[in-house]
Amino acid sequence: MPEAEARFMWLFVFFDLPVGTKVQRRNATRFRNFLKDDGFMMLQFSVYARVCRGEDGATKHIARVTRNLPSEGSVRALQVTDRQYERMKLLLGEATKTESLGSRQMILL
Repeated sequence: MPEAEARFMWLFVFFDLPVGTKVQRRNATRFRNFLKDDGFMMLQFSVYARVCRGEDGATKHIARVTRNLPSEGSVRALQVTDRQYERMKLLLGEATKTESLGSRQMILL
């Protein structure tokens, strides 16, 4: 598939990290900061998402997340198509400014 026709994928990272000690809080903060620096946006406190260009882009970012995992806790990744992402329903609250732009506008930012 030519580069211009690559499908957009969304990569979600869900995590539950311990924050009982100062070291645990520091590790959790480092992980959240890594996600933000890697282009993820926070949907909820422990749910981050980013748009990727195709399977290769999603695989690359999963590897980056894996290399930056904290030493303890639970971290999961979920990959969905742009079309599946558009079907997500916000049941309570408001969409963030970044989230409401949609994937195609986000890539242009």
